Amino acid sequence: MALPLGLIPLALWLWGAAYNPALFDALRTAFDSILGKLALFGWTVVFYYHLGNGIRHLNWDIGRGFSLPEMLASGRMVIAFAVCMSIFSWAYVVRTGGI
Repeated sequence: MALPLGLIPLALWLWGAAYNPALFDALRTAFDSILGKLALFGWTVVFYYHLGNGIRHLNWDIGRGFSLPEMLASGRMVIAFAVCMSIFSWAYVVRTGGI
């Protein structure tokens, strides 16, 4: 549920950027807070976890990875993928001055 719920403030932020500068500024202030950055980081982890599990399910659809050791390994790889990609994404954003 975190993935679609996290899209609501992001969609409002984009809408505010186009049509409502006051809303955009309010959401920008909220995202700039520690709690806002933590929420955005959490949403990023959830996004990459969902992406990784989608790739895992595509492998299952073609009939690979059904043994228990393969399932455990792919589950661990999905978690590692989500954490690493989130860290890499946020390192890039911070390095380029995005936040």
